[in-house]
Amino acid sequence: MQQDPIVFTIFLVFTGAALFATGALYARQSLLVAYILLGAVLGPSALGLVSDPDLIRNISEFGIMFLLFLLGLNLQPQELWRMVSKTTQVTLLSSLVFFSIGCAVSFAFGFSVTEALLVGGAATFSSTIIGLKLLPTTILHHQRTGEVIISILLLQDLLAIVLLLLVQGASEGSVQLAEFAKLLIALPALAAFAAIVERYVLIRLIHKFDRIKEYIFLMAIGWCLGMAELAVLLGLSAEIGAFIAGVALAASPISLFIAESLKPLRDFFLVLFFFSLGAGFDFGIIDQVWVPAVVLALALMWIKPLVFRLLLRRTGESPKRSNEVGYRLGQMSEFSLLLAVLAYENEVIGAEASYLIQLSTLLTFLVSSYLVVMRFPTPIAVSDALRRD
Repeated sequence: MQQDPIVFTIFLVFTGAALFATGALYARQSLLVAYILLGAVLGPSALGLVSDPDLIRNISEFGIMFLLFLLGLNLQPQELWRMVSKTTQVTLLSSLVFFSIGCAVSFAFGFSVTEALLVGGAATFSSTIIGLKLLPTTILHHQRTGEVIISILLLQDLLAIVLLLLVQGASEGSVQLAEFAKLLIALPALAAFAAIVERYVLIRLIHKFDRIKEYIFLMAIGWCLGMAELAVLLGLSAEIGAFIAGVALAASPISLFIAESLKPLRDFFLVLFFFSLGAGFDFGIIDQVWVPAVVLALALMWIKPLVFRLLLRRTGESPKRSNEVGYRLGQMSEFSLLLAVLAYENEVIGAEASYLIQLSTLLTFLVSSYLVVMRFPTPIAVSDALRRD
């Protein structure tokens, strides 16, 4: 009987992930790093056991949507608005600093103006996934540290959407101002639609059938994916749609049950997502970009905690909280990886610039995860004193 390639790939991913995760925990690393390294080892550039990482990546995008959906479930709309309005200045000023660093490093190593601008843009963001995966549930739900981190990451995600639109427009020969006007209209329209449907449809159905847990589970998945698709139709990202879907349900008493029910599903797809990132990496080009990648990664991991610490202190946050937030946001982002791939596929930047961004991002994932696990409470801390679920 012929072996199903999808089944074989899933077997390789999760069996290998279990082995690599064991090594990562002993090394006090984030499990996300283990998944990326596994993909690199099994991908086309190394052992070649997984020859089509794009297939896995397409499937794994559900994990990002579920992650943002669960994030939204933990945020009351009024509290979210209050925190975002407070951290807007911090996010914008810090983004300008990180953008300048990315541009400066790129220019220093001879990249073109366009490539330097894209590298600067990629350096702007911090990882939503690492930031949340290494944040204990008690801090995420009930403490101000989680609120500050979430509000900064949310604003960065919106900036990332704008940058992705710019890259798409540049690939088509022009930047369409109509797309930005559409974005400004689509975001509040989508939020208003979600609020109306939640109030007059979802809550009534949930209250009527709340004893049937399977129905609540299916309703939550359908609502998340439906809002994600609607967001895409409006020119936004699927992740933003999923996030708004979660925020709309945050005030419902059933939100905690939904959050707990979807966590295993989210983790399943996130393993596939990070594996696909590693599997798509080309080792043949590392020799050409490893020096600027190391310089960029070290510069950002030193500057990001310092900048966030200084800016948050100016808003009245305590020194301890400002320091912790700075280190938790001290890496580049999965959006940086997506930007690098999109810009290269659309011929906006060359292969070297794309892999500069990708390698720098992976390096910051490795080092930043280690620093956070060693210094602050996380679910995967080796020390009993720092381990928090």
